[in-house]
Amino acid sequence: MTTASRAARHGHGASPAWTFGSIPDQSGRLAVVTGANSGIGHVTARELARRGAHVVLACRDPGRGRLALDRLRDEVPGARAELRRLDLGSLESVREFAAAWDHDRLDLLVNNAGVAMVPLARTADGFESHFGVNHLGTFALTGLLLPHLLAARAPRVVTVSSEGQRFARFDLANLNAERGYSAIFAYVQSKRANLYFAVELQRRAAAAGPALRSMAVAPGLTRTNVLTGGANTGRGRLYRTLVPLLVRSLFRPTPEGARTSLYAATVPDLPGGCYVAPDGFLELRGDPVTRNGHRAVHDAATARRLWEISERLTGVRYRWPADAA
Repeated sequence: MTTASRAARHGHGASPAWTFGSIPDQSGRLAVVTGANSGIGHVTARELARRGAHVVLACRDPGRGRLALDRLRDEVPGARAELRRLDLGSLESVREFAAAWDHDRLDLLVNNAGVAMVPLARTADGFESHFGVNHLGTFALTGLLLPHLLAARAPRVVTVSSEGQRFARFDLANLNAERGYSAIFAYVQSKRANLYFAVELQRRAAAAGPALRSMAVAPGLTRTNVLTGGANTGRGRLYRTLVPLLVRSLFRPTPEGARTSLYAATVPDLPGGCYVAPDGFLELRGDPVTRNGHRAVHDAATARRLWEISERLTGVRYRWPADAA
């Protein structure tokens, strides 16, 4: 498929030649990347810093975060970067992170951190871990940082969903594993929630008037530790043997998976409300393009209901300029 036909099919198409070198100068831009200690998050933070952005690495584990910050500074000498603690599985931690924000604005928030297909567990607030970390933590963080985003000239929020979201049987009555638990179901449902959140945030920003742009992305199959680290380290021997082999043999190198996040975060004329994913089969690999044909992108009723539920569960309400007036 040619570049022109990609653009015609998917809307805002990326050239197959789009690389990290295509990222425009990011000097003067202040960015937060959650889960920046490893995987896609670390590559995203590194490449933003390489192009001149001041990057805040928001990490749950201070020790791993410090190692990641040191590694980033080795990879990008002179990088403007800092480390701050953030645990999306704790609303108290999310509130502390937002309350401690001492910069005059926030230009870019990359909601990257998450868990994937872990055994049943509950967050500090009692939520099923996929729903609580991947969606509710992200929802609360973005809402609490909204005043700082709106203080920027052209704020942008990028939320990492997954190509797996297309297979979700989204059930508003079973968001918190109320009726049984399946790790795969819980994961893809939380990633669908990320997509609903991103497009609903754009709808609300557009209605309220601010220049904020919100996008969702899918990285494609990518080699990260999300399936092998964290809570998955306690899995059985068969899982711990087979899954790393599958990840190494079938999944793309981590930098490839970071391309959609960086594309959504930096392409100047990308419109808000986009869903950026690889252009290949089932969005598993390929060059970043907009994939706005998904039904979920246009399902405003479900997105609005999920937003209302999220406000109630987190206690976070988004305050727009019109609300203050």
